[in-house]
Amino acid sequence: MAKKVKGETARTTLEGVNDSLTSLEQKFEKNKKYIYWALGIICAVALAILAYVYLIMKPAKENDRIATSKADMALFDQGKSEEALKQYQSIANNSSYASADRAAHMAAILLYQDALKQTDAKKANQNYQKAASLLERCSADGNLIGPAAKSLLGDCYVNLKQYDKALGAFDEAIKISKDNKEYAPEFILKKARVLHATKNYKGEAEAYQLLKDEYPQAGQMFNVNIDKYLERAKALAGQE
Repeated sequence: MAKKVKGETARTTLEGVNDSLTSLEQKFEKNKKYIYWALGIICAVALAILAYVYLIMKPAKENDRIATSKADMALFDQGKSEEALKQYQSIANNSSYASADRAAHMAAILLYQDALKQTDAKKANQNYQKAASLLERCSADGNLIGPAAKSLLGDCYVNLKQYDKALGAFDEAIKISKDNKEYAPEFILKKARVLHATKNYKGEAEAYQLLKDEYPQAGQMFNVNIDKYLERAKALAGQE
């Protein structure tokens, strides 16, 4: 009796499987058109992505690389800073790839250097502002380039007397370079000087204290008497 039941159960299970397969086939036939449409759309999207990568993105990146190399050559090999500046600005303004960041940074450096040499204050301020606008668009990636770009941005804002923005830029530079024993103390020192200029003596004292505690080599590195400036800041803060 048990064998009979087992056989019937097996047949019933097999029949159930067959019924399920039949049902799936029927559903496939019924929805075949929609399935093919979906597969077609997926294939079309995949082809579009491949076309973008190989026909647009890669050639554009290569063109940017070539243009950046030409700008580098104009600057470093030929000493044509004005020509290099125009090329860097063009790449920074017309590219959305990684080379745009580097080009923007290089253009900002040239604009900042030119501003420092200017005897016309209006022209100098225009260059500081142009440099700042380029640097604001740069990413903060990397242990060296990112912090350097943020520090230069802070320098631009100091010269533009936009001290709040300068402090914000120096704070970013400090944050992303905290493990760099050479970069971070330089940015903290810049921040301390801006805080002194804006009469935020408490903040200045905190900055010098941070230098003393975390970067004891800073005074020797930058030929600055940290203890002297820390005591001055504390004294001024006590008078507030």
